Amino acid sequence: MDLLNAPAQSLREAPNLALLDGAGQKADPRRILADRVEQLYDQLWIAIVGAFAIGGIATFELWEPRFGGLVLFWWGLVMLMTFASAGLLLSYRRSRSKLAEADQWMRWLGLSALAIGSVWGFAGAVFFPSHTGEQQVFLAFLIAGVVTSGIPVFAGSWPVYAVFAASVLAPFAYVLATFGNRLFTELAILVPVFYAVSVAIAYRLSNVFATGYRLRYAYSELTDDYRELNKRLGKQLLELEEAGRQVEASGRKLALFADRAPIAVLEIDVEGEIQQINPAAEVLFGYAATELIGQPIEVLVAADARAEFAAKWRAIVDTQIPMMAQLINNIRHDSLDIVCEWTVTPLVSPDGRILSVVAQGRDMSRQLEAERMKKEFTSTLSHELRTPLTSIIGSLELVNSGVLGDVTKDVLDLTVIAERNGQRLLDLINDLLDVEKIRAGKFDLAPAVLEIDDVLEEALVLNRAFATRYQVRLTTIGSLPATQIYADRKRLIQVLTNLLSNAAKFSPQGETVEVALEDRGAAVRVSVHDHGPGIPESFRAKMFTRFSQADSTTTRQQGGTGLGLAICKHLIEIMHGRINYQDRDGGGTTFWFEIPKYTPSNNNEKEA
Repeated sequence: MDLLNAPAQSLREAPNLALLDGAGQKADPRRILADRVEQLYDQLWIAIVGAFAIGGIATFELWEPRFGGLVLFWWGLVMLMTFASAGLLLSYRRSRSKLAEADQWMRWLGLSALAIGSVWGFAGAVFFPSHTGEQQVFLAFLIAGVVTSGIPVFAGSWPVYAVFAASVLAPFAYVLATFGNRLFTELAILVPVFYAVSVAIAYRLSNVFATGYRLRYAYSELTDDYRELNKRLGKQLLELEEAGRQVEASGRKLALFADRAPIAVLEIDVEGEIQQINPAAEVLFGYAATELIGQPIEVLVAADARAEFAAKWRAIVDTQIPMMAQLINNIRHDSLDIVCEWTVTPLVSPDGRILSVVAQGRDMSRQLEAERMKKEFTSTLSHELRTPLTSIIGSLELVNSGVLGDVTKDVLDLTVIAERNGQRLLDLINDLLDVEKIRAGKFDLAPAVLEIDDVLEEALVLNRAFATRYQVRLTTIGSLPATQIYADRKRLIQVLTNLLSNAAKFSPQGETVEVALEDRGAAVRVSVHDHGPGIPESFRAKMFTRFSQADSTTTRQQGGTGLGLAICKHLIEIMHGRINYQDRDGGGTTFWFEIPKYTPSNNNEKEA
């Protein structure tokens, strides 16, 4: 079959194709081959009709009673090849993959040409020796005509024609050479010459067709390239126009943004002179724009901060690096000192020159004052409230325990209420202090290798008395497997206490709060199951946010600050775990958290 695949190779080797070396190189060889196959199949019906007609004439001419069976057999072969070729043509017409299977269709056509040629070769080999005189001349003329007529039919691929002509002439040449007649022998010698000339003509025609297809595709692709180029040019022109409009619109937007921005915006040149200011800057400093434009920026800096500001300004100009969130002491037109937070950005041209500097600032005086007041409040909570409150609670515990003597029932009821309310207030203070530490990033841990089952047992013991107050029992589900973790024991107990106390407060009387410990591969999961009313759908998104409570009325009845779960989430996360909740089958809620198991490698990574 290599001979049938030669068309693509012949195109590369064909002479006089220098014209196509440039424009035609982009033509897809598969498309060229598919077009040649299309041409061959378009002409195949001529071969089918011609074979049928000529075969009928030859059958009539060669008919003799003594050779009747042989002639009918040959006519049957003609009919068989005719219908087979017609079936091949019909299959090709119905094919939806002509381009992808062009090679295969060429091979089938070559086989068809071989079969058709063999039928005519059979006629020459069988009927030429068995007939004489005029019938032999008729056969010779018929075979020469078949071979010659095959040139225009199969010229789209000279190898296909070569196969066709060889299958016709080879048997006929053999009969001529072995017939024993000198004239026929000489004719047998001329048959290969005739074959070579015919193949050479087909070869030249095949190259002409191939060149035409390549030129057609080259021209088509060149036209497409020009069309695409024109489209791109038109698109680029439109994009340039659109870009111009966008730049203009962006300029207007930036100007409008600067004018309407709630923060002060100043444009300063490289020498430090104010070029433009927005209305917010006029309000902030108490100057009109005309009063500041052209003035050095130092007029807006407090006298005692100008040396530091000059050093920072020079650093921005020299390094061309923006200055972010810098606090600078400024002075207003009315001589009032204010503290502003500034972001200063140099606008640098492609050649490295600073075109201008944009400064954006906002007054931080009130925020800084609020921060100072919050620190004072936190200090008051810690020293002025928590310390004496701890002493008061301790004294009430002594009274309620009877260590200081018996008291009347009415007094005992009052002191018990006072102790509980004092403890709630102390819990609130501790939660507030923890939240402030978390916000300030000063929340320290003391992690160590712990047995999680021991920590759970301790938490259950510490919280059973609290659960008994609500007539709720604390229990475990199954055994607690011994597993080592790396965590802060005190803070882990704090998380468990919060989850257990919440579960006890919101469970109906007489119910049980269940604690489970599960192995989760690289982590261990602790779950607290309650039988409470569940969590409203509207509250779930705020479950772990500060000061969030699902039902304020119920929460006030049960006690709570809305800070516990937020603190638990932060504690678990800084211990490299995670916490969440889910509805429990049959009612209630399950809160769970996972902590990684302890391994020396994990421990080293966490410490790093």
